[in-house]
Amino acid sequence: MLHEPTPSFSAAFAPALLDPARTTPGIVTGPHGKAAGKRYDVYRNNVTVSLIDALAAIYPAVQRITGPDFFRAMARFYVRSTPPTSPLLFEYGRGFPGFIAEYQHAQTMPWLADVARIERAWLDAYHARDAAPLAPAELAAVEPERLADLVFTPHPATQIVRSDFAAVTIFAANRDGAPGGRIDASAPEDALITRPEFDVIVRHLPPGGAVFATCLIQGRPLGEATTAALEASAEFDIPTNIAGLIEAGAFMSIDFGDAR
Repeated sequence: MLHEPTPSFSAAFAPALLDPARTTPGIVTGPHGKAAGKRYDVYRNNVTVSLIDALAAIYPAVQRITGPDFFRAMARFYVRSTPPTSPLLFEYGRGFPGFIAEYQHAQTMPWLADVARIERAWLDAYHARDAAPLAPAELAAVEPERLADLVFTPHPATQIVRSDFAAVTIFAANRDGAPGGRIDASAPEDALITRPEFDVIVRHLPPGGAVFATCLIQGRPLGEATTAALEASAEFDIPTNIAGLIEAGAFMSIDFGDAR
């Protein structure tokens, strides 16, 4: 029999849920005050399984790469060390990519954590608030001499994930379940994640693109962002990157910041 939930009850009941080594809390009893250890163990197992299932739903590409058995074993360790802090299951697992990066048995897949970061960004973009993307005509209407002072407001769904590995290609090959060929995982790739309308889009950014987009997202003027991108990569192409960001719906609006 479970007593009415109170703060003290929750404090006593919850900590052992994710730790099988801990004994059943004394406040949990069965009929006539009998011990309810088996009942509590069933409930504890159900909680753990539901959180592992939530991680599998959030990180399907990671699970496809590792296989279900490896994934669920890894996720179980994460669940036991990281209890949820929100009643919304889609909020759970924000620290999972960082956990993967440190997980001993995943060290042979150094790109796996970055694939997980892209998947987390995909979910956050999916749940971001709706907003109309910047229309190309608005940018085209700006006088050329004022372009350097232009400041962009990012769309709520826009995110950048940088990787020292081919995380975007690996993500794409494993997200939709389609069979893929051999991938050179050693090639660095940066991802742009947006949701201009209803569908989340993940794009591979060209050289210098991640630095450029990050500067703009941070509110730095277009001129400063361009300089930073050229310093990062001599291959940076300004028109191609601006056009790509606008087409992807990465921004909502433009203004001239303090220069107006």
